[in-house]
Amino acid sequence: MTGVPASAAGGSSSARRTGPRGTSGAAQEPVGRTNPGSAVERVATDRGTTDRGTTDRGTTDQGTTDRGTTGRGSAERGSTEGGAAGRGGKIAAAAVNQASVWNVANLLTMLRLLLVPAFVALMLGNGGYDPAWRSFAWAAFAIAMITDLFDGHLARTYNLVTDFGKIADPIADKAIMGAALICLSALGDLPWWVTAVILGRELGITVLRFVVIRYGVIPASRGGKLKTLTQGIAVGMYVLALTGPLATLRFWVMAAAVVLTVATGLDYVKQAIVLRRRGIAERRAALKETEA
Repeated sequence: MTGVPASAAGGSSSARRTGPRGTSGAAQEPVGRTNPGSAVERVATDRGTTDRGTTDRGTTDQGTTDRGTTGRGSAERGSTEGGAAGRGGKIAAAAVNQASVWNVANLLTMLRLLLVPAFVALMLGNGGYDPAWRSFAWAAFAIAMITDLFDGHLARTYNLVTDFGKIADPIADKAIMGAALICLSALGDLPWWVTAVILGRELGITVLRFVVIRYGVIPASRGGKLKTLTQGIAVGMYVLALTGPLATLRFWVMAAAVVLTVATGLDYVKQAIVLRRRGIAERRAALKETEA
C-alpha cells in the first residue's frame, strides 16, 4: 500500500486546523467577499431600522393627523357650541325682555288702567251725588294719580323702560283724567267747555308728539309737570262733595289748571314747529352734502 506523502497529509491537517481560525487554508474567506451571515444581519438590521423609522414616522404622522383631526373636531365643536351659546344668549335675552314687561312700573300702570272703570262706577254710584260714594271715587282717583308719579320715576331710575310702558302710561293718564272730567260734566259739577279745553289739549299734544317724533322728541317741561299736578288737585277737589270756602277754592284751582293747560299747550306747539323746521333743515343740508 502506497502511503500519502507527509507534506500532503500535513497540509491537509494544517488546513483543517487553521481553517476555523480564519488564518489560512481553503476555509479562509477570500479577501473582498462578503460574509453572507453578516450581510443578512446588516440587511435585517437596516430593514429593522427602516421599519422602525417608518413605524415611528407613521406613528408620528398618525399622531399629528389625530391631533389635527382632534383639533379640527374641537374647533368644530367649539364653533358649534359657540353658535349654540350665541343662539341661546339671544333666546335668553328675548326671554328677559319679555319678562321685563312684568316689572313694578308697568304693574302700577296696569293698576291705573284697572282703576278707571272702578272710578267711574264709584263716581256714578247711587245717582252720583252720594258723599260716601264720591269719597270712594276720590280715593280711587288719588291712587291713580299717585301711581302716575311713581311709575315713571321707577322706570327711569331702575332702567325698567319698556315699549309697553311707553304706550300704556300716557293712555292710563288720559283715561283716568278724561273719565273724571266727563263724569263731573255729566253730573253738572263742571262746565263742559272746561272738559273740552283740557281733553282737547291733552289729545292734541299727544298727536303732535307722534307727528314730530321723526324729527326728535319734545321733552316734558316744568310747566307741563305743574299743569298735571294742578289738574289732579283741581279734579280731586271737584270729585269730593265740598261746600263753603273749599268749594270756592276749588273753582280757582281749576281756573289755574285751565290757564296752565292752555299755556303749556301753546308752548308745546311752538317747540314742535321749531323742532320740525330744524329737522327739515338738517335733512336738506345732509342731502346737499351727499349730492356734492
